Amino acid sequence: MTNQSPDPAARFTRLLAALVLCVVALPAAPAGAPSLAARPFPLSDVALLDSPFRSAMERNAAYLLSLDPDRLLHNFRLYAGLRPKAKVYGGWESAGLAGHTLGHYLTALSQQYAATGDRRFKERLDYIVSEVAACQSAYGDGYVGGLPPLEFQTIHNFGKGIVEIQGQHFFKGGAWVPWYTEHKVLNGLKDAWVLGGNLQAREVTLRLADWVDRTTAALTPEKMQAMLEVEHGGMMDVLAEIYALTGERKYLEVSRRFYHKAFLDPLLAHRDDLVGLHANTQIPKIIGLARIYEATGNTDARETAAFFWGLVTGHYSYVIGGNSEDEHFFAEGKTSSHLGPDTAETCNTYNMLKLTLHVFGWDPRAAYMDFYERALYNHILASQEPKRGMFTYFMSLRPGFFKTYSTPEDSFWCCVGTGMENHTKYGEAIYSRGEQDLFVNLFIPSVATWRERGLVVEQRTDYPLSGSTELRIVAAPGSSMGIRVRCPGWAAGPVTFLLNGSPVDADGSPGTYARIERVWHPGDRLTVTIPIRLRTESMPDNHSKVAFLYGPVVLAADMGPAPVSPTIPYAKEQHDNLGQNPVDVPDLVRGNAPVESYLVRSSDVPLGFHTVGLGRPEEVSLVPFWQISYDRYNVYWDVVTESEWMQRISAAPPIQKLPSAPPPAG
Repeated sequence: MTNQSPDPAARFTRLLAALVLCVVALPAAPAGAPSLAARPFPLSDVALLDSPFRSAMERNAAYLLSLDPDRLLHNFRLYAGLRPKAKVYGGWESAGLAGHTLGHYLTALSQQYAATGDRRFKERLDYIVSEVAACQSAYGDGYVGGLPPLEFQTIHNFGKGIVEIQGQHFFKGGAWVPWYTEHKVLNGLKDAWVLGGNLQAREVTLRLADWVDRTTAALTPEKMQAMLEVEHGGMMDVLAEIYALTGERKYLEVSRRFYHKAFLDPLLAHRDDLVGLHANTQIPKIIGLARIYEATGNTDARETAAFFWGLVTGHYSYVIGGNSEDEHFFAEGKTSSHLGPDTAETCNTYNMLKLTLHVFGWDPRAAYMDFYERALYNHILASQEPKRGMFTYFMSLRPGFFKTYSTPEDSFWCCVGTGMENHTKYGEAIYSRGEQDLFVNLFIPSVATWRERGLVVEQRTDYPLSGSTELRIVAAPGSSMGIRVRCPGWAAGPVTFLLNGSPVDADGSPGTYARIERVWHPGDRLTVTIPIRLRTESMPDNHSKVAFLYGPVVLAADMGPAPVSPTIPYAKEQHDNLGQNPVDVPDLVRGNAPVESYLVRSSDVPLGFHTVGLGRPEEVSLVPFWQISYDRYNVYWDVVTESEWMQRISAAPPIQKLPSAPPPAG
């Protein structure tokens, strides 16, 4: 891996873009808005250097540019009475959620442009906005979208006071979550305005938000709550943000209409009623509360959001940071019985990382960024297919199973849309800005520019291959300021610091942020060393079922290639491969020493380990989970005694052996 500074011309383009966006889109905070203890940097002010994250971002960028905007616009034009310019894409874009992908695509283009200043993304963004504006004009009432006739009629019926639900995902006749889809459109337009600097997008956004206001104003509180029983995405979130951007109180009021009492009131009372609920229906509601708090200072909203975050991360999550099986929360204390092929929907983690940034901003504790790091490495980075840049829906944790990826043109699941966004914003949480201090949250090669303070910091590291990172001061303000460095809670001992080669007296206790204050000078080098060890984490309900981690990285065993077929590794439907059989995986037979002591670091595989005297009937080799793409794998292991093992083999068939095979072509 090589770490090189960004091209000066590219950095200038990004800086110029950032200055333009400041003029276009940065309003004064609404009255009552609280000040945040830690704010994220604009994407334009954090440049990724060479790393797996930058590679994933570039791979995703190529996929974004491979898509045809006119195909994503097909239904927008068709249902607005305009002639489509290209045929529609397949999958969910040819179903009731038609149009949702264009919203995600607008956000992804906006984030990619903000992060890189690459004009190709700006040009595509501007074209799409102009097309959406033409469709909105054709409708004439402020509405715009790609909803098919049934969903279109259903959402317009709300404006007549008609609400007829048919389960948690459908209205009468099978109309599929129209507000969910409209949220993606509204949010994408808002991002084209705020991140893409497109003033026409501002006009289209506000006209659509006004239409939402008029439509929902026709509903009684009772009918509004009935409507909210059906998944509605992040409507509360995006409308609260539009209020924060404009200061127009009507958008705050319409945002509050999307407060779903049946779900949110128990959480406000600190009651856990999550079991059995569709997980990703709920998480965006909590992000909406977080946005309400930041716009108004409503402490109930903050308390509810923080309580929910603790529930999900502490009681409902797997070792990779993901949650849910079959998209639903299951009973606490039953995790070990929920390792099916459809665990850990990727959208859930996308939204939990959004929520984590909010709660961290209010109370910048290391535990929040410990979770962020875990989910980023072991779910989000692991969710991208390395050849075509495709996306997982479920991150299966079934022993001996494999990953299923989307197709380029015939899937367009929800996790394809959020996946497009995931890989454009890796710079959003590496650093944060305090009132005076710089927070260093993640150890990813990058350059941060804090323009208001005149600070430029370059981070060089091969973490997590080693536990060391170096912060180089490129420019400094000339006055004293603090740099706070996360000391992970999982660290094997205190984090230590060298400044220009000399020890620094700083409290590096695991689970805290170490603060070093001084007058920084260009050329200063702060070397951070984090003691990393191999460790296990067991299932909360079964301490004999464990996963291995090295620092933040979940380790998995490569169990041989998955069978290539018309749906493996790429599938049109996310559930196409759920009926496939897994292969058997070895057990770990424990002795008197801790299980992790039987693992040895491999000399020829970076971050590779292998067992010695532990695996039965054969030893296993482990690598970072995110590095396994096309093969079967195992994350959670049964740790048994010698007598338990003997009982197992007397009743079990031999372990299946699979021939090796290359990854799929193309």
